[in-house]
Amino acid sequence: MSMSYHEQMDLKNIQKLRELQKELPAFASYFFRAMEIKKATNTRRNYAYDLSTFFYFLKTQNPYFKDKEIRTLPVSILDELQPMDIEEYLSFLTYYEKDGQTYRNHEEGKARKLATLNTFFSYFHKKEMIQKNAPSVVDIPRIKEKNIIRMDAHEVARLIDNIESGEKLSKNQKIWHAKNKIRDLAIVVTLLGTGVRVTELVGLDISDIDFDNGSMRVIRKGGNEDMVYFGEETEEMLRNYLDERLLLEPEPGHEQALFISQKNTRITVRSVERLVKKYASTTTSKKITPHKLRSTYGTSLYQETGDIYLVADVLGHKNVNTTRKHYAAMTEDNKRKAAKVVQLRETPSSDQ
Repeated sequence: MSMSYHEQMDLKNIQKLRELQKELPAFASYFFRAMEIKKATNTRRNYAYDLSTFFYFLKTQNPYFKDKEIRTLPVSILDELQPMDIEEYLSFLTYYEKDGQTYRNHEEGKARKLATLNTFFSYFHKKEMIQKNAPSVVDIPRIKEKNIIRMDAHEVARLIDNIESGEKLSKNQKIWHAKNKIRDLAIVVTLLGTGVRVTELVGLDISDIDFDNGSMRVIRKGGNEDMVYFGEETEEMLRNYLDERLLLEPEPGHEQALFISQKNTRITVRSVERLVKKYASTTTSKKITPHKLRSTYGTSLYQETGDIYLVADVLGHKNVNTTRKHYAAMTEDNKRKAAKVVQLRETPSSDQ
């Protein structure tokens, strides 16, 4: 029996996690074993990436660790690290080279890696294997709030028109457009019409689509199953694409995939990102990604309903504060209205 897309991704994550753990102290295996019941495989893999970077920093930048074998370090070594060591690590993350590649981290990346260290140290502290948690007293890098990048209604309409016509594409792009137009329309309209994540979209199987109820079954972050509902426009595009899709002969292991690539395999996240970028560049100067299409949907839904809890539920946010942070800020229209409300001088009445 062939594995589902999400089972395949879990397997790849587990394989990568095991590979990365070889770069970490042996005692780290206790931490990852405990995380199995709490965190999804991709989260555990990201923890491993972050921790491998931290121990690489210690090995290459801290004189005490220069001649140490990382793999054989005892857990007690965590008690030897001071908050200043963690602060030096955060500074190191700004720019460094590893295995011939250059890496940069802004405040968001530093904050995430500090959170990983805090979770790592906290686990051993709670188990009374170490006496202190140095990362817990280090200030979290201040993350600047960014405006939500989204498409306006007229840009959305123009984007769909441009995908249908293909007129603004290059000569070479038009060749591929003729072959993929119906699929690409279904992908972009589904992203805009449901707000699903790109990982949720590429993981869709044919059997996940239920036209009778106007819904699709998706696997959310963390592996939870959820039902997402779509409207008539999305249904039309999906039905058009399915007529074409059912005539294809996918490669073994990809027979159930809804969206298929030119290689007759399940389309990848990277491929969807590229096609969204290609079509969006014919429509707007904004840097549009699949996530920005999700933001477009979330913003429109909030503006129409004013219900932040509904938006959180539809987008699959576990914490409504995540939704509120992104969608409950005043829109530009509201700001313009606010500017007209306050009068500095009373307007003379018409009968004076």
